[in-house]
Amino acid sequence: MQELIVKTSKRNELIDITEKINEKISISQGFCLVYVPHTTAAITINEGADPDVRRDISVFLEKLIPVSPEFKHFEGNSDSHIKSTLVGPSEWLIVKDNRLLLGRWQSVYFCEFDGPRTRKVFIDEIKK
Repeated sequence: MQELIVKTSKRNELIDITEKINEKISISQGFCLVYVPHTTAAITINEGADPDVRRDISVFLEKLIPVSPEFKHFEGNSDSHIKSTLVGPSEWLIVKDNRLLLGRWQSVYFCEFDGPRTRKVFIDEIKK
């Protein structure tokens, strides 16, 4: 298992970690699990060609689930927990030729919903 450190700079942001994951891959073919062990962060796959896509996702999630005085969680970050639940903590990906097998426009994103912080991402592989 490999560990990746991600430093975020905003409360809500999506950071492309595709190449950092590819650098950690040690198998030629198989599967790769990308998992974040935080309750206010997530992992997703989406378009990587146009940076406005990740901005649009972040802006929409902020509007869909804003900070609210109705939330009772004492840390004041219930919106972050809800966003993390909706996006999810992990993704399974196919590995081929020592790289993630992604579509032409796809990238893997670390989703920060309660930053800025220093976060961990775990990467584990299953050789085929």
